[in-house]
Order: sequence, then C-alpha cells, then structure tokens
Amino acid sequence: MTTAGTPALSVIVLVPDRFGTVAEVVRHLAAQDRRGEIEIVFVTPVDLDVPPDAMTSFQRWQTVRVPDWRSTARARAAGVAAAGSLLVAFVEDHCFPTPGWAHALIEAHRDDWAAVGPVILNANPSFTISWANLLIEYGPWLHPCEGGAAAHVPGHNSAYKRERLVAYGDRLPALLEAESVLHWDLGRQGFRVAIEPRARSRHKNFARFWPSLRLRFQSGRLFAGSRALSWRASRRAAFAAGSPVLPFLRTWRLRASLRQHASRGRPLLVPLLFVLLVVDALGEMAGYISGPGAAIAAMNDLEFHRDRFTGPRTAVLS
Repeated sequence: MTTAGTPALSVIVLVPDRFGTVAEVVRHLAAQDRRGEIEIVFVTPVDLDVPPDAMTSFQRWQTVRVPDWRSTARARAAGVAAAGSLLVAFVEDHCFPTPGWAHALIEAHRDDWAAVGPVILNANPSFTISWANLLIEYGPWLHPCEGGAAAHVPGHNSAYKRERLVAYGDRLPALLEAESVLHWDLGRQGFRVAIEPRARSRHKNFARFWPSLRLRFQSGRLFAGSRALSWRASRRAAFAAGSPVLPFLRTWRLRASLRQHASRGRPLLVPLLFVLLVVDALGEMAGYISGPGAAIAAMNDLEFHRDRFTGPRTAVLS
C-alpha cells in the first residue's frame, strides 16, 4: 500500500472472493482525472490478492477483512470505519463511474450536503427488462436528471461526508441495508442530500426474467423489513395492507420516464415493469409483516457476479 497525505475521497469496494470480481470497476476508478487523490478500501472476507500494477494510479489503498459476510451493509460500515478521507463513496462491482465522476462528487461536497449521488445510465441498454429493473431501482436519478436537493440518492453508489455516517455508531449497518432509510433519517436530523448531474455511473441490470422476479421480491422485502425495524405492529400492518396499491402508484410516478423509453420502440416495457412491481410489492408486504428474514443473505448472493443474470439467455429483448 502506498501513502501520501490525506486522500480527497475514499472509495469502498466490496470483494466477496477475488480481485477479478471488481477488476472492471477498479479500471473505471483508475480512469478518473483525480485518481491520484483517491483511496481504495477493499472490504473482503478472504485473503485478497491485489495486483500491485492495478493500483499504481491511486493515492493509496488498503484491505479490510470482514469474516462475517452475511451482510453487505455490515461490510460497507467496516469500510467507512477504516476510510482515511473525510468523504467516502460506495461503488458496486456492476456500476461503473464515468470519467469526471470523482471530481464532480468531491467538488459538490464543498457544500454542506451530507450525501451526494450521481446520475445513473444503463450499462446494458439492449434489454427491455434491464430498463424495467433500472427504472424500479434508480428511476428518479436516470440521465438526464436535474441536480440539487433530493429526498434520497442512489443507494450503494453515492458519496457521503464520513462524519455523518460514523455518528450513527452501531446503528449504521442496519441503516445501510436499504440506504433510502438512511437518507430519510438524515433529513429528519436536518441534513441535506443532493444529486450531482456531472457525476455519472453506468449500472448493469438484470436482463433475465425469472432471476428478476427473485431480485424484486427479495429487494422489496429487504427495503420494507429494514424500514420498519422500529415500527409498532399496528403501523407495520397498515403498510402491509397498503402494499397492493404500490404497483399502480409507482408506475404512475414513473410515467414520464416510461413515456420517454416506450417511445423508443419498447412496447413491452410497461407490462414488464408492472409485473416486476407487483412482485416487489409482495416482497414489501412480507417485509412489513415478518421483517427482512432471509432477504439479506439472498441479496448478498444476487448483488455479485451479476453477469449470471445480464446475458442474453432467456433475456427479454426490445
């Protein structure tokens, strides 16, 4: 590991098994114009073999061992604790920052934002179901997107002032399970989050139908279960009862983006999106009733090696 002063940005990269899993996102980070001010924090359950020649562009890098890999949120929290910068950013192995991403996030954080998120682009845009999944997960932040204050920012792909996260102490892992919950809590404390349009990332999405159904159910359950951890039973029951309305409400909220993409020759987009939202709502209902359950472990498996689900086999094409 090389060191030279305090980095401007610590980027937390989760590695479940081997460096090759994250080699592509590391290459995109190495293409940043401010790569010499970046610290890479690899969080991993294994004795990670990092090729030195892949890391020469960065100011420094380190490896944090987290033997218990059942929760990626706990792994991210460990990365936050070890980071050497005042700013920390999360990236995923299937979401690739474009040139200028680091500079835009660093400069945006000169303001008092607690978190700043990028605009999201589609890394596998040929598949209609890829667009459906992307709209569900990142609809409010798809390119083109206006910048400024927001209610929440893209989960697993945004940058935070480290002090805001550290202040949560032992609560941080639970809040990082579904980051929108964290953003809403920051807002309740009077802190602000924002979108920075000059920071852009390309997200690779599920493009196969049956794996997408599993993803949507487990994602919905994890979100609702994490959101309702401290709620009374009566409030959980009320939200569970209201879950059947969600597919209609969320489709309506996405109407502008749906018009834009449906006009590009994707007639299956709306029905596919609605089916996925129905499954997502069933997951939320399960989460409100019985908590996240096995969704944490299931999402841990689904988050990595996404190429299993982004190829053409049984994919839905436009």
